[in-house]
Amino acid sequence: MNDFIEDSSPVPLTARNKKTQPVVRGPLAMVETAFLSSTSSLIWLVNYYFPLGPLLRIFFPTPIALLYLRWGGRAAWMGTLVSGLLLAVLMGPLRSLLFVMPFGLMGIQLGAMWRRGSGWPLTIAVGTLIGSFGFFFRIWLVSLMLGDDLWLYLMMQITKLAEWLFVKLGLLIQPSLSIVQIIAIAMIILNNLIYVFVVHLVAWMLLDRLGNPIPKPPRWVEVLMDYEAD
Repeated sequence: MNDFIEDSSPVPLTARNKKTQPVVRGPLAMVETAFLSSTSSLIWLVNYYFPLGPLLRIFFPTPIALLYLRWGGRAAWMGTLVSGLLLAVLMGPLRSLLFVMPFGLMGIQLGAMWRRGSGWPLTIAVGTLIGSFGFFFRIWLVSLMLGDDLWLYLMMQITKLAEWLFVKLGLLIQPSLSIVQIIAIAMIILNNLIYVFVVHLVAWMLLDRLGNPIPKPPRWVEVLMDYEAD
C-alpha cells in the first residue's frame, strides 16, 4: 500500500514550503479499511439473522475487493482480518471462519486480479475454485460443530435426486456412489461458477460508478446486458 501520494490540491501560503512535501494518506486508508471491513461484517450479520435470499450474498466479497482496488493488498488483508475479528466478537469464532473462508479470501482474490487487469474467464475460474473449496470447508466445520457427517446427508439427497432423474429419463439403473459424488461435485462447482459470475456483473456496474472500475467483460456479456461503457 502506498502511504504517500502526491496531492495536487492547492496548499495555503502559510503552509507552503520551498520544497513540496508529499501528503500522508495513511489515515484515509485506515478509515476506509475500518469502514469497508465493518460494512462487510454488517452485510454478513444481517444476512445471517435476516436472510434475504441471494440478494445480500452477492455483496459478501465486494467490500474487501474494493479495498484492494483502492489501497492494495495490505489493506485488503487487514480488512479481512478486522472483519473476522469483529464477527468473532459478535457471533463467535466458528461463524466468523465461515465468512473468512471463502468470502474474505475471495474478496482479496477478486481485488488482486481486477487490479492487475485479469480477464473475466480467469478471474471467475479462480473464484469458483475458492468458492468450491470454501463449501467443503463449511461442510467439514459444521459437521465438526454438530458431531455429524453432513457430507453423508448430502449424498443421500443427491442419490434421491439422481434416482428421480433416472426414472424420468427411463434409465432403469441404480446410481452408484461414484456417480452420486460426481453429480454433487458438479453441482457445487456450477453453483459457485454462477455465484462468482453474478458477483462480477454487480461489481462491473457498481464499482465503475464508484471510480474503481474492474476489467471489461467479454463482448457477449455487454450485448446480453445491453450495457455500453461511457
